Amino acid sequence: MFLTLEGPEGSGKSTQCKLLAEHLTSLGHNVLLTREPGGTEISQQVRQIIMDMKNKSMFPATEFLLFSSARAQLVREKIRPHLNAGGIVICDRYFDSSVAYQGYGHGLPLDSIRAITAFATDNLIPDLTLLLDIDPERGLRRRRSNNEEWNRLDDYELAFHRRVRDGFFELVKAAPERWRVINADKNVEELQEEIRGIVEKQIKAGK
Repeated sequence: MFLTLEGPEGSGKSTQCKLLAEHLTSLGHNVLLTREPGGTEISQQVRQIIMDMKNKSMFPATEFLLFSSARAQLVREKIRPHLNAGGIVICDRYFDSSVAYQGYGHGLPLDSIRAITAFATDNLIPDLTLLLDIDPERGLRRRRSNNEEWNRLDDYELAFHRRVRDGFFELVKAAPERWRVINADKNVEELQEEIRGIVEKQIKAGK
């Protein structure tokens, strides 16, 4: 099973991915936990370029193509081999983030994003995507209060982050069978319990 977690900044995705991976591993599943951008040595180098505050002059098209290059490496080096071996992959963000951030956030052509994404991912689509939803202003405050690394994408204006959140909901409407929307404005334990319930049900269904 290929599972992805998406959401605005500060929604708690990374924490929830880690807790879920530990839980599923404890149940005997072969779990690969990875993230975007990153997950491989090459993809991690690309991540550093994307996130570096020194690169604030980066154009949206450059940003998207860098994400896509990191994604292409991750899919071929890590994700597909693990899925082919019968394992479960949990990925902290995937191509839906590019559609939301570079498409709806920056206004890049959605048709171009989808075409390049299909090539970069070799048409690999998640079996289940959880949208951890939170108001962008609240999420950004969370990141600052938790002293998390503040990166170039975090630093975009609030209006950008609101467009991103709206973009995620457009994606949910377009493929409701793949998405589950979860209110992420709750404590870590409560949120993890809800996520586990959804994922375990999906696993039992054999998807």
